[in-house]
Amino acid sequence: MIETTILENDRVRLSPLTMDNYANLQLVASEHKLIQYSPSDIESPSALRSYVETALDQQEKNSSLPFIIYDKKVGAYAGCTRYMNIDFTNKVLEIGATWIGKSFQGTGLNSEMKHLLINHAFNKLGFEKITFRIDERNMQSRKAVEKLGAVLEGILRKNVYLLNGFKRNTCVYGILKNEWDKMDPVSG
Repeated sequence: MIETTILENDRVRLSPLTMDNYANLQLVASEHKLIQYSPSDIESPSALRSYVETALDQQEKNSSLPFIIYDKKVGAYAGCTRYMNIDFTNKVLEIGATWIGKSFQGTGLNSEMKHLLINHAFNKLGFEKITFRIDERNMQSRKAVEKLGAVLEGILRKNVYLLNGFKRNTCVYGILKNEWDKMDPVSG
């Protein structure tokens, strides 16, 4: 079981997502087509509540740990992310279900957040591999994880239906602890 924790640096604070704090995301979540490449719905208050309930249910089952993202530079809640598909036996987890408001995109927030998550997973939790699953068409997200050093391991063809009925191809990226240790000077 992964204990809930707060991860933060000068730029971002990742706190456990709860039923008490998720309402801080309603304005950001309501942005049109914010998660157009995702099979999830967060646009309405009821859809966002259901999304959070699902994340917390997965947390209860030890397969997920969701975070609410706070941009300290701007002083506002920016979105959410989580550790998911946690495999304790093989020491592999996925960082996913990540969405941040449009005004926070391209500001460096995502990179800062991912560094916190990756370092914590490898150096505090003892995981050996982190994966990311991204819609093949989402070039912005693909470039972001490639910039972190993640390697495209394959493409799952037509494996996830989106809300509009489109069945996407999913790119699977991975990064190993020893690869991260070589790239990130503050990793160890």
